[in-house]
Amino acid sequence: MNLEELIRENKASIVDVRTPSEFAGGHVAGSINIPLQDIQARLSDLKAMTAPLILCCASGGRSGQATYFLSQQGIECYNGGSWLDVNYYQSKAQ
Repeated sequence: MNLEELIRENKASIVDVRTPSEFAGGHVAGSINIPLQDIQARLSDLKAMTAPLILCCASGGRSGQATYFLSQQGIECYNGGSWLDVNYYQSKAQ
């Protein structure tokens, strides 16, 4: 199953790693905001989420860093890139 299918079929948890103020300005419905700088401290919360995790941010840079770190911790995750792309994939399911 590819990234778009996971998002469309709601088979993953979406984590937005932008700052709270960026998240407040717009985000994917149902996504959870855990800023990049809090990822390590929230590792137990992330492990408890429905896998796989799809990480997103503004452009894909921060979510790429989070994806790398979390995959090193044994968490199945994908870099979804921009939250706008993830939002678009999710909107196609409706």
